[in-house]
This record gives sequence, structure tokens and C-alpha cells, in this order.
Amino acid sequence: MNAKPAYTVAVVGATGAVGTEMIEILEERKFPVGELRPLASYRSAGGLVTFHEQELVVRELTQDSFEGVDIALFSAGADISREYAPIAAKAGAVVIDNSSAWRMGKDVPLVVPEVNRADIAKHKGIIANPNCSTVQMVVALKPLHDRARIRRIVVTTFQSVSGTGKEAMDELLEQAQDLLSFKELAPKVYPYQIAFNCLPHIDDFLPSGYTKEEMKLLNETRKIMGDDSIRVTATTVRVPVYVGHSESVNIETEKKLTANEARAILCEAPGVLLYDDPVHKIYPMPIDVAGKDEVFVGRIREDESVPNGLNLWIVADNLRKGAALNAIQIAEELIAAAR
Repeated sequence: MNAKPAYTVAVVGATGAVGTEMIEILEERKFPVGELRPLASYRSAGGLVTFHEQELVVRELTQDSFEGVDIALFSAGADISREYAPIAAKAGAVVIDNSSAWRMGKDVPLVVPEVNRADIAKHKGIIANPNCSTVQMVVALKPLHDRARIRRIVVTTFQSVSGTGKEAMDELLEQAQDLLSFKELAPKVYPYQIAFNCLPHIDDFLPSGYTKEEMKLLNETRKIMGDDSIRVTATTVRVPVYVGHSESVNIETEKKLTANEARAILCEAPGVLLYDDPVHKIYPMPIDVAGKDEVFVGRIREDESVPNGLNLWIVADNLRKGAALNAIQIAEELIAAAR
């Protein structure tokens, strides 16, 4: 990609929750956009998005949508990415894809800039954005891994409904209103009621009893951290929160790390905000991190059941750092390298 003062940027899935966030962050961070090309399905084409106080018409995604595009930010689902990402790359764009379609591809870098920005240079037209739960976990864990080498991770996630999309957010609101009005519920997005409930079920179940979401945390963590020896086991839970994923993470390290040593490391870690003062009831919560760029870490304490164990509580805005912001940070690294 040739360096130039402004770039033509396409956003595929421009009207969705993550696509909307991408457009907002491009403006916030003053990304050098010469032309913004919002793209979506034929159902959403013709709608309007606002960028730098201008209303832009959303175009229908077609095979001809990427002529002259430098960077294509995809957030429209795996099927769309499988079909159109190669087309965009062939047209000369660098694709940054937020779906699961390309994450485990052998020749596709899976990137969190704070962790493995050097992998961006290996791309062959497509760069994958990790799963939102993986992003926030590796941002917090990579500095600890570099210091003491993590051998095992046990993680339970508490994931907001925005991870499913706008329809799920609407369903949570409707169900809460109906329950408080003593009305009957008819779940549509999830198999069961989500309001005032927790569902230990995200994505499809596999024969092993794990879900695909849980296996993403295993496979993506190993690929991003560059260490296939890390053992990971996960349980993923959908909770009635609008924005912000929380994770209870237990790690075992090769070398001993005290809680205070971990705090000192994370204080200096890029993209991390240490929020850990339980005496004064200071710890991360989704309600506090919504709209924030950082990965918040608190409740750091030593695991007394094993010699080299630590517990952490990790919270981040899943639409932002878990998806849109991470993609744009990758794009920023691309243009920095092109200068």
C-alpha cells in the first residue's frame, strides 16, 4: 500500500453496531480518510451515516464496491467476509476483518497491536481482528506472560448482549420492560430469556461439550501470543448487560509473580488501565468501561491453591476495544508503516 496523505476507507456492515462504532472512532482519532465508503446489504442500502458532520449514503455491497479502496474494515459476519474479503484484497485493499472467517488462517495475521503488531507486516491482503473476549484477555495477559511465562489459563467470561448485535440489545430492553409489566415473554434472539438471567451458552455447542466461542479463546490466544504450549480452558456466559464484557481469569505461571509484581507490570502495560483498590471498593465494572479505549484490570490476587497462581478480573468495552478500535489501531499501524 503506497503512502499518501489520505486514504479511501470502506466500512462493510456500516449500519451495524460495530460498523457504526468504527465510523465514530475513525472520526474521533482523526484517521486520514479522504473518502469514506459505507457499505451494507441491500436491506440497509440507501440509509445515511454521519461522518465529520456530513451525511453519507450507504451503498449496497457488491463485487465492484472496492475499486480504489485502500483499507476495507469488515464487520458483517463470517459468510460475507469469506465471499467479499478476497475480492477486496484482489482489488488492492488491505482487509481488516472482524469476523471469525479468517482468524485461524495459516497466512492471515491475527492481531492485537499491543501484543503482536509485528505480525501485521506478514499480511497477504487480509488481517484478522480477534474475538472480542480474546482481545481484552491477551492485552492484560501478554505482559505477564513475557515476565513469567503463563502455563495455564482458566477463564470464565460474562459477555454483554451487544456482542450478539442490535437485535439482542433491543430484546434485552423489551424483555425487561415486559417482565416489569407482568407480560409474557417470547425470546427470539436467544433460546431463553436473557433479562434478569444468565445463559452459559455462546455460539454453537461442539461434540466435546465446549462451544465454538470457548474454543476461540483457546485457539486465538495461542496464535496471538505465539505460544501453542499455553493450556486454556474457558466457559462463556451471556449476561443481561448492554455493553462491556467481563472475565474472571486464573493463570498459572512458570515463575512466581506476586500480586504486587503483577500490578507493577500492568501499570506500565500498553492499553491497560489498572483499577484495583478493593479496600475502597475500586474494581472494573461494565458500566464504567463503556466508551473507554483501555482494558481495565482489577481484583488481582494470588491463588492460594497453587504455587504460582494469580486471579484477575478483566473488563473492556467489547464494541470498542474488542472490535472497532482494535481494527482501526491495526489500520493506523498499516499507514504508519507505509510512511
